[in-house]
Amino acid sequence: MAEPAPSRGENGERILVVGPSWVGDMVMAQSLLMTLRSRHPGCTLAVMAPGWSLPILERMPEVDEAIALDVAHGQFGWSRRRETARGLRGRFDRAIVLPRSWKSALVPFLARIPRRTGFHGEQRYGLLTERRRLDKSVLDQTVKRFVSLGLPAEASALGGVTLPQPRLMVDADNQAALRERLELSTATAIGMMPGAEYGPAKQWPLAHFRALAEALVAEGFEVRVLGGPKDAEAGDTIAQGLAGAHNLCGKTRLADAVDLLADCEQVVTNDSGLMHVAAAVGTRIQALYGSSSPAYTPPLTDNAEIHYLAVECSPCFERVCPLGHTRCLVEMKPERVHRAIHAWRATIVKG
Repeated sequence: MAEPAPSRGENGERILVVGPSWVGDMVMAQSLLMTLRSRHPGCTLAVMAPGWSLPILERMPEVDEAIALDVAHGQFGWSRRRETARGLRGRFDRAIVLPRSWKSALVPFLARIPRRTGFHGEQRYGLLTERRRLDKSVLDQTVKRFVSLGLPAEASALGGVTLPQPRLMVDADNQAALRERLELSTATAIGMMPGAEYGPAKQWPLAHFRALAEALVAEGFEVRVLGGPKDAEAGDTIAQGLAGAHNLCGKTRLADAVDLLADCEQVVTNDSGLMHVAAAVGTRIQALYGSSSPAYTPPLTDNAEIHYLAVECSPCFERVCPLGHTRCLVEMKPERVHRAIHAWRATIVKG
């Protein structure tokens, strides 16, 4: 049974946010939490999300409580949802359901939370007390959709509303311990994130990452390849046999990635969850877009350069290139990104 969330202030509204299931979306959800905290300073904020996301939520000062709902992907998990709901009864005044699936709205309904807000989707009649129509022409970005659900219905189009940029806390002590444990140097570090959970149509060719890594190491930079265990082989392709390059894929926790990315001067990254983490710790982003669109899921930072070729077939939003060539990324050469890294460094020196 979940423990009562700590109180932020007398008579403050108690709000439960049902969080998304992707790393990048969870980071973007912080914009909603920041908006709620700003508009309701006495409120209590809890986030219910998959257990893997708790290390990210712990880095968000707006979150009073993180509630793990561990249901395997593709499973309904009725008993687990019912048990979680039982522990939440009587604890919240309002629920905001970010995913649009039917099952994501089930726990707030079973917990008998009086007000339950979310977008129309999967016949959620009855599960939500306030179902909002999603106008994709107005709410054309994921972050806008999240923030809109925290606003009154009449303000949900975001007219005049400023979208706060996510900002994750960095643990300097853990950062120092990681440098020592992973035998990282004091050279200027460039992070590389070759993975993208969505699929290969979002992944810059590994040969391009490798060529860029070779050029950077030759210039005295340290290259850190970050990702999960699934990215370990890709990390080897980029870093193996290259002095000054470290394949850290699968060797760190998600919380460690936050601190390691904050320790990098710049990162070169696909449109991925770690891209949004890097943006939220203030690192310079060199963002590579292929099948997805930077207009829909941009890094939420002013410190980024977008690389997007906008070939005639993109964005297709497919997991695998339907035409078999992935020109949108293959034709984005390493030299382009290398120039962008140095162009930004030149502006810093001049500044």
